[in-house]
Amino acid sequence: MAGNSRRKGAIRKPGTKKGQVTGSGGQRAKSLEGKGPTPRASIRPGHPAQKRAVKAAQQQQRRSARDKPTAELVAGRNPVVECLRAMVPTTALYVQLGVDADDRVTEAVRLAADRGISVLEVSKPELDRLTGGALHQGLALQMPPFEYAHPDDLLRFAHDSTEPPLLVALDGVTDPRNLGAVIRSAAAFGANGVLLPQRRSASITAVAWRTSAGTAAKIPVAIATNLTRVLRQYAAEGLMIVGLDADGSVTVDDLSLATSPLVVVVGSEGRGLSRLVRETCDETVSIPMSAGVESLNASVAAGVVLAEVSRRRRVAGRT
Repeated sequence: MAGNSRRKGAIRKPGTKKGQVTGSGGQRAKSLEGKGPTPRASIRPGHPAQKRAVKAAQQQQRRSARDKPTAELVAGRNPVVECLRAMVPTTALYVQLGVDADDRVTEAVRLAADRGISVLEVSKPELDRLTGGALHQGLALQMPPFEYAHPDDLLRFAHDSTEPPLLVALDGVTDPRNLGAVIRSAAAFGANGVLLPQRRSASITAVAWRTSAGTAAKIPVAIATNLTRVLRQYAAEGLMIVGLDADGSVTVDDLSLATSPLVVVVGSEGRGLSRLVRETCDETVSIPMSAGVESLNASVAAGVVLAEVSRRRRVAGRT
């Protein structure tokens, strides 16, 4: 045979013959050894389940990056000065090189310096890039992401208070000015915190900060992944849930629950309370108005009810 011939040129070179040559070299014993349990399909390279798991992880990473709060840049001389006057948390003030220093620019730089805020001079192209082409007028202010509390924190703060707990929840309020005004009223009338839904709701932006006149730093604001579930949790902890509704079961004049541990729920500017939230309420309250007026702004309505709650509690405290 060609492979066994002793003739010159008829012998394969060492290492080129396929298969076993002399003995098995232990290959038979190795072939009998187990390789351990089969990996899960989701981690097995090349398996369809593993490809789906990788794709899901990438989508989750993108969602997390999108949902992660980012710094906000406020552009324009008047907005910047208003934010600095309202003591909005700020990390840096950007000033365009060679900008005409009018009273607003001078005041912005002075207020920033007094608070120890970094004042950075940048070129106009750089400021254009930072503000995304917005009309900045040579000034921009950088705000850090707002630090929200957890819904459980609001409950703890409320129970630690010497007064009956009072929380304010917003159901679909999307205007940041309304949000800021509600926060301001909540702080003025002794609320322990404000609860926002994660979806279909305004968040704490520069506009909300300015409207709240800085009170957003004095009262905790939390975000609920599921507002209805958190309200039911609060109800299980002994709080009464009262919703503002144009067709309420009682008027604000007859709000007997005012002195109880309370959550006041404010609906959206257009559709009011959502169905599930309304069903969670122990009572709905309306505000009597003159004929011809359909409804009040959400923040105004919240202020009216919170003022009445505060008044009733003061009266109850004197008796």
